Amino acid sequence: MTATAPVEKNINGTVVRVQQGDLTALPVDAFVFYAKESLQLGSGFGTAIQSRGGESIKKELEKIGAIKMGEAVITLAGRMEAKHIIHACGPKFQEVDTEKKLRSCMTAALKVAADNGVKSLAFPPMGAGFYGVPLDACAKIMLDVIKEFLQVPTCLENVTICVIDNREFTAFNNQFGRL
Repeated sequence: MTATAPVEKNINGTVVRVQQGDLTALPVDAFVFYAKESLQLGSGFGTAIQSRGGESIKKELEKIGAIKMGEAVITLAGRMEAKHIIHACGPKFQEVDTEKKLRSCMTAALKVAADNGVKSLAFPPMGAGFYGVPLDACAKIMLDVIKEFLQVPTCLENVTICVIDNREFTAFNNQFGRL
């Protein structure tokens, strides 16, 4: 499968981009992981983070303990290209108030990034995979929250939404024109 060319816009001095790729391989200050309340890395993307970043990430998360829905915490990224991982807890499959919870999760992740001086940040489609947040709703909410957050000056210079395939890219690209 051929990757689609990235799309980007400048919002108040910050470049917002949608691109295909491997989130864990991006040369960014931090990327966001859609975390469980327990902060256990689990399977899938969590396994990739642990195997690529090393055991130190898991140990750091064990020291933190747990977070609540809508909260986010930051850890080092071990051996990965990124310096940090922001672990943000969002809605799960068919929960009530999915939009409100995803907005809260996104805002928390952006705030943790800004509070820690992160200049380049990357997100996956938050909750749109295993946790069942509808992809179109995910794209709309994520881009809305990013746009709202960037209305105030911030240290963020680049915010990337890193998608896996053309289906995800299309959903975000369809919403991108509204930025």
